[in-house]
Amino acid sequence: MPVPLPVVGVVCDRRVLHGHPFDMAGEKYIVAARAGAGTLPLLIPALDPPLDPREILPAIDGLLFTGSPSNVAPRHYSGAAARETTLLDEERDAVALPLLRAALAEGVPTLCLCRGFQELNVALGGTLHQHLHELEGYYDHRAAKHLPIEEQYGPAHDVTIFDGGMLADLADKAQAGRVVRVNSLHSQGIDRIAPDLRVEAKAADGTIEAVGLKKAKGFLLAVQWHPEWKYRESRLSSVIFSAFGDAVRHFAARRKEAVADPA
Repeated sequence: MPVPLPVVGVVCDRRVLHGHPFDMAGEKYIVAARAGAGTLPLLIPALDPPLDPREILPAIDGLLFTGSPSNVAPRHYSGAAARETTLLDEERDAVALPLLRAALAEGVPTLCLCRGFQELNVALGGTLHQHLHELEGYYDHRAAKHLPIEEQYGPAHDVTIFDGGMLADLADKAQAGRVVRVNSLHSQGIDRIAPDLRVEAKAADGTIEAVGLKKAKGFLLAVQWHPEWKYRESRLSSVIFSAFGDAVRHFAARRKEAVADPA
């Protein structure tokens, strides 16, 4: 009999299509969680009212917070009101932010990408720039939507990885060096970093591109770019998902042992 795969929860976006609400997650994230991390993806719906973290955490062994076309609502970090053209997803916010805090408190392996990277900073008390490209001295980190998808997700700029963090360890394992070229498809970015986070990588314009938790109880990595996109073609991306999968399996094994021997 095959050994059951550990479960990774993937927080969904909420979209209304033809008047009906749908819970959605990009397939590229699901594929990377399944094939890259070797886990069983379980989609977590963005319901209203939201699922309680206490209902979710017993069912999963890891969490993946994905990117999204939507932005974190600025009210969660006392930011200025969002412009009318900004896509928000308050239902996802209501699930993701408390779930992040609860998962980190329990040491659940967690990987945060793009919107998930921003959610992590907000959940722990940080703030965001809502329109990074309008700030003097910063790149335009958005992708040109008129370009083919392959070009939108193509390498866009370098990031410098700092010593002493999880990302540096993974880069060493991947033999990627301390300067790596990444894709870039975001309009928001970290403004004030949350007190419990540390900067693990930056772009040349000063944009924070990766963070870790100073006193993490388990695997926690958050990056602003999209390593899930064709992860097999990047040694660093492959190592990120492999390490995440290893952490999820280790967490699942420890949980199983604790249930078998509660003493």
